[in-house]
Amino acid sequence: MMTMQTLNTGSLFYATLNALSYFYMVCSWGGYTFIINLIPMHVLLCIVTGRYSSRLYVAYAPLVVLGTLLAALVPVVGFNAVLTSEHFASFLVFIILHVVALVYYIKGLLTPRLFKVAMTFVLTVGLALCLAVVAILAALVASSPTKGWSGRSLSLLDPTYASKYIPIIASVSEHQPPTWPSYFMAINVLAFLVPAGIISCFLPLSDASSFSVLYLVTSVYFSGVMVRLMLVLAPAVCILSGIALSEAFNVLTRSMKFQRPISDDTLPTAGDSTPGSSSTATITTSTKNANIKKEKMGTISKERSSKKSRKETELVGSSPVRPEKEEKLCVLPSEASAMGILFLIMLCGLYVIHCVWAAAEAYSAPSIVLTSRSHDGLHVYDDFRESYAWLRHNTEVDDKVASWWDYGYQTTAMANRTVIVDNNTWNNTHIATVGTAMSSPEKGAWEIFNSLDVKYVLVVFGGLIGYPSDDINKFLWMVRIGGGEFPHIKEQDYLRDGNYRVDAQGTPTMLNCLMYKLCYYRFAETDGKGFDRARRYEIGRKHFKLTHFEEVFTTQHWMVRIYKLKPQKNRVRGKLKLKLKSSSKTSLMRKGAGKKNPWQ
Repeated sequence: MMTMQTLNTGSLFYATLNALSYFYMVCSWGGYTFIINLIPMHVLLCIVTGRYSSRLYVAYAPLVVLGTLLAALVPVVGFNAVLTSEHFASFLVFIILHVVALVYYIKGLLTPRLFKVAMTFVLTVGLALCLAVVAILAALVASSPTKGWSGRSLSLLDPTYASKYIPIIASVSEHQPPTWPSYFMAINVLAFLVPAGIISCFLPLSDASSFSVLYLVTSVYFSGVMVRLMLVLAPAVCILSGIALSEAFNVLTRSMKFQRPISDDTLPTAGDSTPGSSSTATITTSTKNANIKKEKMGTISKERSSKKSRKETELVGSSPVRPEKEEKLCVLPSEASAMGILFLIMLCGLYVIHCVWAAAEAYSAPSIVLTSRSHDGLHVYDDFRESYAWLRHNTEVDDKVASWWDYGYQTTAMANRTVIVDNNTWNNTHIATVGTAMSSPEKGAWEIFNSLDVKYVLVVFGGLIGYPSDDINKFLWMVRIGGGEFPHIKEQDYLRDGNYRVDAQGTPTMLNCLMYKLCYYRFAETDGKGFDRARRYEIGRKHFKLTHFEEVFTTQHWMVRIYKLKPQKNRVRGKLKLKLKSSSKTSLMRKGAGKKNPWQ
């Protein structure tokens, strides 16, 4: 909105506020790169279509200079504001804008003949300068395997990039492409108002309206790649829907205004006469003389205004339309106008109701306490808090807990225990290590967790109650992320004919990995068949024992299961033998070998 206000006014004050708004977005969200690329795209579009103006220069130049300096003050961004490829488009367009501004300035000073010569020189120098800048930028990013782009940016430009090269980005549910119902859930009736808003922006097309249309088009594309970028789409949808509603209310209210019946009292009558007509006659004669002068002045001003309007219409390329005719074209019957206004008010009211419901139910529902509705009524599942409370009261303060990174924040905050990975883990190797442990056989997983000094392992399982977002459904992402760092983990070993299965058709690698065992341990005892309600079939391996892990806690609905690593066998004896061999005391070694290990 601040960008549009700056485009409309050309005020340096609003340009400064625009840069401060950009700085606020840099501080709050990494998606600021969308804005710093969207605005240069609009500036380049205006230059190509011949819509350059001083307002455009004032709106963009301070943003690049002041916005970049402010963005560099953010510790997370730092020099990335000038060294990464996400920001290079703004600098390149900044140079092009100054070249165009110089051309327009020279055009106002020189004659057409000299302007052609100067134009050739300026374009030559400007093109050489742009090529030099492009060469420098290419040299800076050539050493990077991603050419200076971040993984999230590349996954936006190429939707298949993350699934191929960075599975940890593709594994996040917020990074999945949205479905059509999610669009209607988020924007509801605004989906039908947006096309009308686009049409209104072209009648007539201005710098601000073209920016709104470009904002909508780009945000629709990016929101189709990642569902979390609905946050980027929402402001554009609201702006264009507001424009459509404003135009609709304008037409409907104007129609009712022009069709109001005119009362007879306001109409002048020719037969009206009052005593003192002589005084009124003098007044009328003076008013007539004044009117004659006004008419003469009016004709002169009309001629001047007509010349100006002709010039303006020639520049715009559209024929002039009288306001009277334009008003008549937009006038609707009063009954239809009243019904239309009532319908729009009801539509806005229903949209407010939908927004309140969505904010209360869909977007504000806690992920700790889960609820579901069935024919039996409302069911509340408090298994997460139950498991975190158990960890808090039954484990040592220094004990480490391993789980998938989705539950890292909750475990740290509610159980007050150290986790291996959480939602803010930047090191991909740490997450890959946990994924490798979950994908490995029981003995190999125990060795990995033991090397990390892990005491407890937590898994989320929804097979008993039909909870679909459990670790079994997320398991393939653990395999892919782990296989990206450790080549011995191969996704094909967990698939049967390209399908991911945990029933009797599951692969031996899948049925023997740690994740399968921790989730389905003693699961067949619940109903005697081992029927998984989340995946809707019987599991493949039902009866097995754990040798390196022991179950210590399972919640009421089996949603969270906690296991403890068993102590290492002969650990003290092995250390004792190593010390005795180094000291060459064979007699003590024989004596120590006959003692019983206290850890057994």
